[in-house]
Amino acid sequence: MSGHDGEKADSGIQVYLRIRPSKNPSTYFQRDDIDLNHVLVKVPKKAEQVVNNSRSGYQFSFSGVLDDKASQRDVFRAVGVPALRNALAGYNSTIFAYGQTGSGKTFTITGGPERYEDRGLIPRSIAHLFKSMKSEEGKGVSYSCFVSYLEIYNQSGYDLLAERRGGSYAPDETPKVTMLEDEDGNFHFKNLSVQAASSEEDALNLLFLGDTNRAIAATEMNENSTRSHCIFSILLERRADGADTVTRSKLNIVDLAGSERVSRTSSAGQTLREAKYINSSLFFLEMVIVALHEKGKKKKERVHVPYRNSMMTSVLRDSLGGNCKTTMIATISPESQYTDESISTCHFAQRVALVKNSASVNEVVEPEMVIQRLRAEVKRLREEVEFLSGKNDDGDSDGEGQDEHGNLAQDQMNELAESIQKYVQDRDESSRLDFCGGITLPRIRAVCSIFKNMLLQKSKEKNTIDDDRGSSDEESEKEDASHAQSIPNKSGKRKGGRPESQELKMNKEKGDETPQPKSRSKSTINGVPPCRDKRVLDDPNAAFSWFKDRYPGRAALDANKSSLKLKYSEVRSPSFASSLLGLT
Repeated sequence: MSGHDGEKADSGIQVYLRIRPSKNPSTYFQRDDIDLNHVLVKVPKKAEQVVNNSRSGYQFSFSGVLDDKASQRDVFRAVGVPALRNALAGYNSTIFAYGQTGSGKTFTITGGPERYEDRGLIPRSIAHLFKSMKSEEGKGVSYSCFVSYLEIYNQSGYDLLAERRGGSYAPDETPKVTMLEDEDGNFHFKNLSVQAASSEEDALNLLFLGDTNRAIAATEMNENSTRSHCIFSILLERRADGADTVTRSKLNIVDLAGSERVSRTSSAGQTLREAKYINSSLFFLEMVIVALHEKGKKKKERVHVPYRNSMMTSVLRDSLGGNCKTTMIATISPESQYTDESISTCHFAQRVALVKNSASVNEVVEPEMVIQRLRAEVKRLREEVEFLSGKNDDGDSDGEGQDEHGNLAQDQMNELAESIQKYVQDRDESSRLDFCGGITLPRIRAVCSIFKNMLLQKSKEKNTIDDDRGSSDEESEKEDASHAQSIPNKSGKRKGGRPESQELKMNKEKGDETPQPKSRSKSTINGVPPCRDKRVLDDPNAAFSWFKDRYPGRAALDANKSSLKLKYSEVRSPSFASSLLGLT
């Protein structure tokens, strides 16, 4: 789910039920055949009791039910992936597990050490998170990740990532984590370290370090019972390139210590003392949930929510009724001897589902980014001022070598002209013009002037060539006209010349049967402009017809042809032969 600045999302806490696998499960808990997120609990009455008014049937609805066949991967897809998506979008997110001791809370959160498939929500979330951040690197977005690990043991806070002394973790020697509240009602932790994690490996190492420092003890219900509440926090900072804002979000994954009945666990000594603190903190948590429910029902009345009663409820203040998207995993044991505790857990989950949170994207303006942007803008403006004032890159005035009007000297103009000539002749598109010094307004004006003169010179040369071609064509046309006049006409004589027969005879002696026009200019061929039609050029007959129709001396050639035909007819006639022999 993506978010924008100021966007808010009012939603209830998502509640999931996870049933621990068991070798001897009871038949009390059954999923509805139609609605799989609906659980029915049917407790049989004891036969030895004559009157038993206790309730025997219960119905509970959840956002999802993860039965004994659900794997760790299924839990992560249902709970972990949506929470990570919200955190990457800028929302605070929280996942916490609640249930009696031995019901599988720690296994759900951190996983088992024996198989890789048994990884819990925290290691899977870390892997998925860094994979998602890596995919965003090429989109102009950068992320920063930080990790903290807080343990609440006997109502006191300890940093599980604190530096070890002498190779072992000693809680008594480590400064306790205390909470400080500011004027806005926000809590801050003192003596809680926040470690940077630049990779998945770094984050996992911090997780393993904290898990080895947790308080664990053996009870009759659980050999490795965690005796403290632990909050593993992942803090994200998202920055977009060129933006002044930063989006900060937090993902809290909470493993609550299990509620237990001292009569069943047979606790004594230190274990009994731990059980008292655990049960009291869970009682305060339930008080907060009830108060939030009452506050939602009575919107106009001020209802006090006792967050300060315990350190755990103070830590979860935003997660319960605040700026956060929260998901709860209620874990139960399906054995018949734990039915009362399982039903109590389901009742608590129903009350949690009624709490409404108001989550919004945590996007704030970062002063450091604003200062950096303003400094870059000041630098750019200073460069523009220096440019407009006629200063070069070194800050020295470029006024030397200029006249009173700010124009460059002749030697500088010549140097710029040579640089421009090299730039024009260079066919490399990536080449750049060398201004022979700093880029100043006088040099820009000089470059524009040189380019303009070059363009005018080229245009002038082109007009001169066109004029020469035009005069050459006119002379060729005059020569063609005079040459056409010299060709014999139908009367067989030139204007002011000798008879045509003698002219033909002279041409034959020279090897020319037809008069040849003089050479033309390059723009014409024998007075005919070049043909540009490819279809005409590909056909010899069409090309000859095209040339003949446009030949300037065609009329004279036609007249000469007719005259030759006439003379040929006269020579073949008998009267012409008799006249030659003197017979007439």
